[in-house]
Amino acid sequence: MTNTTSARRFRPTSRACTNRAPTRPATRSNPNATITGYLEDGLHEMSVDDFAGFVAGQQPSAHERGEPARLDILSIEISGETAVARVRDDYLGLTFHDSLSLLLADGRWRIYNKLFNVEGQATESTPEAE
Repeated sequence: MTNTTSARRFRPTSRACTNRAPTRPATRSNPNATITGYLEDGLHEMSVDDFAGFVAGQQPSAHERGEPARLDILSIEISGETAVARVRDDYLGLTFHDSLSLLLADGRWRIYNKLFNVEGQATESTPEAE
């Protein structure tokens, strides 16, 4: 089941990389979350702290560089207190297709795992969701 009402609730939390606060990825994720995917130089596997450090190291931030924020929610499937979201976003000049596993805990959705795939340069058109 895709729940578009809940999709709007996810939208603000997914812009962590474009915001000025580099610690936002850590506050939106479960502390045990992993961020995994392939970049040009190979497989990257990061903890939340590693990912937050990577985002903090991107100075000036995407927001400060004036990069437009892009987040397309492709789908969200909710089953009880778990959900899977597929999103497309631009960051560091690349377009990413992310698969997010989420858990509802203490009334808030938290990213538990993030798998990412680079689709290409952010200026290129990207394929539609399957």
